[in-house]
Amino acid sequence: MLEVGATLPQFSTIDQNEKTVTTESLKGNKTVLYFYPKDDTPTCTTQACNLRDNYDALLAAGYKVYGISPDKATKHQKFIAKYDLPFDLLVDEDHALAEAFGVWGEKKMYGRTYMGIFRTTFVIDENGVITEVIAKVKAKEHTTQILG
Repeated sequence: MLEVGATLPQFSTIDQNEKTVTTESLKGNKTVLYFYPKDDTPTCTTQACNLRDNYDALLAAGYKVYGISPDKATKHQKFIAKYDLPFDLLVDEDHALAEAFGVWGEKKMYGRTYMGIFRTTFVIDENGVITEVIAKVKAKEHTTQILG
């Protein structure tokens, strides 16, 4: 997993509207990149809605927010519409972004082993340097974790 002080890896992906988002396009802004397993599942929805409900505080602190999951752009569009999310969701269907950030790996649930995303948030400064890594995300209190 990328650590505090690391520079963002080079990447290029698309958001829910198929607009390209790259490492370079994030520079110049403080950014919150949060990796989550799947759109419209209970914990992922709770986390997204917490960020939505506190979005003004995140903006006031100067942050742009992006969620990242392996879902397709069309699924992201439905998730955004259903919960009125004010931020973009990035597509990582091949989990290349999750791998680059070190948040893709073996998980276990109900005795089953599978590969998936470890719910993790990276707080990044204007220069593309990671200033905080939140590995133990509390979905109901996520904005508080980010803003301290």
